[in-house]
Amino acid sequence: MSGSATQLYEEDFVLWTQQQSSALRDAARVSTNLPLDWENLAEEIESLGASQRRELRSRITGILEHLLKLEYSPAADPRLGWIEAIARQRSEIELLLNDSPSLRRDVARIIAEEAPRVARLTTRVLRLHGEDVGNLAVPTYTEEQVLGDWFPGEAPLPARGEREEPA
Repeated sequence: MSGSATQLYEEDFVLWTQQQSSALRDAARVSTNLPLDWENLAEEIESLGASQRRELRSRITGILEHLLKLEYSPAADPRLGWIEAIARQRSEIELLLNDSPSLRRDVARIIAEEAPRVARLTTRVLRLHGEDVGNLAVPTYTEEQVLGDWFPGEAPLPARGEREEPA
């Protein structure tokens, strides 16, 4: 493996999987005489990157669900557990994005795609616990709210690049 590929493997695993699967397909087209199953090798490497994306989606979904519960549920007891779950998911996402920074560009899209489904799911879950919350609105949480330190009931975080005005 070249030095740049090795470096990319260390710096951004998902991007490395994309480049390596493409390189395997290119090698298959030039008909090298190595007895390798080129296409399946490329697919397996691609699946490693896809696995990272699924993990990111799953963790974002968990955060969205717990943010909605904090925002709409009147229940007092599970609140600390929801906050702890959000903190754990945020921490794991931070590690995931450190290993594969190219995944960061997917965060806002995943939030937007998952928000309607999570609102429906959370509505059903809260109803199962006897909470009549109506149909929850689809959340419009920002990437900063989902990944940062924000919780419902707090002032929204300023957008990236904006500074807070002194009080």
